[in-house]
Amino acid sequence: MPGLRPFAEITYLFAEFERTAWRLETRRGYASDRQGERFKAFMRGVEPQPEPEHPWNVNVRERTAQGAQFSRVRIIDDPPTDGQRFLMATAAGNVAAGEDIRVLPRAEATQLKLPDFDLWLFDSRTLVRMHIDDTDTTTGVEVIEDPEQVLAACRARDAAWRTAVPTAAAWAQVRSSM
Repeated sequence: MPGLRPFAEITYLFAEFERTAWRLETRRGYASDRQGERFKAFMRGVEPQPEPEHPWNVNVRERTAQGAQFSRVRIIDDPPTDGQRFLMATAAGNVAAGEDIRVLPRAEATQLKLPDFDLWLFDSRTLVRMHIDDTDTTTGVEVIEDPEQVLAACRARDAAWRTAVPTAAAWAQVRSSM
């Protein structure tokens, strides 16, 4: 696909955006999570511990201290998949670093006509569309600055954000039903 590049080529955006970085997560799980030891331990019943010194959390802390905002909405199924439960269980560390993570039931996301692909939106002007294959592996990203596509992503963000609930509340409800 023309314009597709490795995710590693856009990581500078997480350090250089000015005000907001927003993510929409649409997948039922991610291969990178399933391959990790934390996920494997989670599947054995071990509660994931926060990782405050993980480079992601360090960057979030530094950037939020400078006034930037990181946020995301995760779409979850009913009942949540193992991958979605893992993401909710690990969100506390990201939230402690300064990221605002919320969840939205898939049925509501469908009603809102949210995109069916993962994305990052930086400063409401740069859209990064993630391409993920059937094994839940990121195969590349597109950097899009087309005003119509960026505006559509901004509208999706606003619609999702109004309805989504803080991940801690959703996780508490999921845990109480297990």
